[in-house]
Amino acid sequence: MPTAIEIFKHLPKKNCGECKNPTCLAFAMQLANNKAKLEDCPYVSDAGKAALSASSAPPIRLVKIGSNSRAFEVGDETELYRHEKKFFHPTRYCVEVDDSMSDADIESTIISYNKMKFERVGQIMSLDMIGVRYVSNDPARFAKAVSVASGSTEMPLLVFCHDPAAMKDAVKPIAARRPLVHGADSNNFAEMSAVAKELALPLVVYEDKGLNELADLVAKVKASGVEDIVLDFDPANLKDLLERSTLVRRLSVKRTFRGLGYPILVQAQGDDALQYGLIATMKYGSIVSFDKLKPEHALPLFVLRQNIFTDPQVPIQVKPDLYPVNNPDEKAPIMFTTNFSLTYFTVLADAEKSKIPVWLQVVDTEGLSVLTAYAAGKLTADGVNKALEKSGAKTKSKTGTIIVPGMVARMAAKLQETTGLKAIVGPKESSGLPKFLKGL
Repeated sequence: MPTAIEIFKHLPKKNCGECKNPTCLAFAMQLANNKAKLEDCPYVSDAGKAALSASSAPPIRLVKIGSNSRAFEVGDETELYRHEKKFFHPTRYCVEVDDSMSDADIESTIISYNKMKFERVGQIMSLDMIGVRYVSNDPARFAKAVSVASGSTEMPLLVFCHDPAAMKDAVKPIAARRPLVHGADSNNFAEMSAVAKELALPLVVYEDKGLNELADLVAKVKASGVEDIVLDFDPANLKDLLERSTLVRRLSVKRTFRGLGYPILVQAQGDDALQYGLIATMKYGSIVSFDKLKPEHALPLFVLRQNIFTDPQVPIQVKPDLYPVNNPDEKAPIMFTTNFSLTYFTVLADAEKSKIPVWLQVVDTEGLSVLTAYAAGKLTADGVNKALEKSGAKTKSKTGTIIVPGMVARMAAKLQETTGLKAIVGPKESSGLPKFLKGL
C-alpha cells in the first residue's frame, strides 16, 4: 500500500468534500489506512485510477461464490489478528457427497444437511456449501450427480474433479449458480483454467509440494485470464496446515505478496477432520470442506466461528423493544434488561423456565451488559421510562409494577419516581428468575 503522500499525488486536489473528507489529503490518509475506497472520489482521473487501483487492492482478493440468496464472499481480509480491526468474512463450511452414491442417497443426504441449523444469541448458524466429488470415472454419472445436488439445495456448490472435460460437462448447465470448481493442478491447469474462464467461475488452484510451487502455479493460472482464485495447498498434517496458513496470510498482509493473496480452502477428511476444521477456522481458512459432518461436531464449529468473526468493536445486539414471554396479558408484570444479545437471551431463557407470563422490555444501551451500561451511564431511569413509553408497555401491563435487575438495585427509587410504577428489585443473576417470578 502506498503512503498517503504518494496517493495524494494522484488525486484531483479539489478539496470538494464529496468523498466525506474535508480535503484530498485527508482522503489519501483514509485510503492509506484501508478506511476508504478509491471509488469514493468522483473526480479521480483514469490515469490516477490506473496508478492506484493495483496498489490499493486488498491484500487478499475478494471472491464471490454462488449467485442466489445463499451466495457468499471470501477473502478481502486485511489483518493478522482480529483485535487490530476485525475479520470481514467468516469461514464457510462445506459437506460433500460423491457420484458413487445413488440419486436418492445424494438428495436425502443433502436435505439432511439443509436442515442442520442452530440458533445462538439470535443468529442462525448453518452450513454454507455442498461439495460433489468425481470418484466414478464416469463423466455422465458425475454430471447427473452434480445436477441432482444442484436441485436439492440453495447452497452454492463446490465441484471436485481434475478431468477438465468431465468438469465442463458437469458445471456448464449450472454455471449461472456460480459454483466453485476444484481444481487446477500442475498437470491440467491450462485446460481447467480455460473451463473456468469460459464459464466465468471461481477456480481452486491445487498444489501440495510447497508454497513456492503454489505461487508459480497461481501465476500461470492468472496469466490465462482467471482472476477469481482459491488456494488449496493440501497440508500433510495439522502442523503443516497451521504453518502454511499463517505464512500465506503474513505474506499477503504484511508483504503484499500478490502471488498468494487469495482465500484458502482446506479439505478436512478422515478421522482428524474436526481438528482440521478447528485450526482452519482459527487460522485464516476461508472454506473448509468435510467428507462428512455430524450435528454434534457442527455445533461447536459454528459457535467457534461465530465467536471469532464477531466484530470486537461492535457488541452483538438485539432490537430494543417489548417482548412477550410465556404469553403475557395485562396481569403480567414488566421486567427490563439491556440489548446486549448474551444478556438478553440468558434472561429470556431463564424467564421462560419460570412458566410465568411476563413482559420483557429491552432497553437500548448500545450493546452493553446491565452493570457495564449502568456504570457508563447508558442504563438510566429516564432511558428505561422512554423505552417503556415507546413500546407502550404501560398500556399492555396493568399491574403497575416493574422488576429491576438486582445488579442495579440502586436505581429502583429513581425508576419508581420517573415511571410512576412500583419498582421491585429482582435477583442479581438471571438464574434466580424462575424462583423469583413464582414467588411474586
